[in-house]
Amino acid sequence: MKTSIHTRNAPAAIGPYSQAVEQNGMVFCSGQIALDPASGALVEGGIEFETRRVLQNLGEVLAAAGLDFIDVVKTTIFMVDLAEFEIVNRIYGEHFEPPYPARSTVQVAALPRNARIEIDAIALKRD
Repeated sequence: MKTSIHTRNAPAAIGPYSQAVEQNGMVFCSGQIALDPASGALVEGGIEFETRRVLQNLGEVLAAAGLDFIDVVKTTIFMVDLAEFEIVNRIYGEHFEPPYPARSTVQVAALPRNARIEIDAIALKRD
């Protein structure tokens, strides 16, 4: 049975989707952009501030599912400018530890709300 996961500690969905969905012990987290959950506004300050907010938001969604970054098995990073990858990679590394999840990184033409980065994740519930 598919279960929707929702927390007020991360931005509300800005479309017809769930923050995350759990089914059969797998949690599929929708992509997070750098929206402040309180104001709904995109954080300012560039890629470093956006990346930190994205990972905070993703962490809150994981927590609502009873999980943490250690439970993540796959992420996808969408970036508007891969020239900023070194900054993103450094901040990403502050949140994950070995064994690191599998990861894909893709440069895209645009993201919702003119965000510079979006990250989604798949996590597994521990037995």
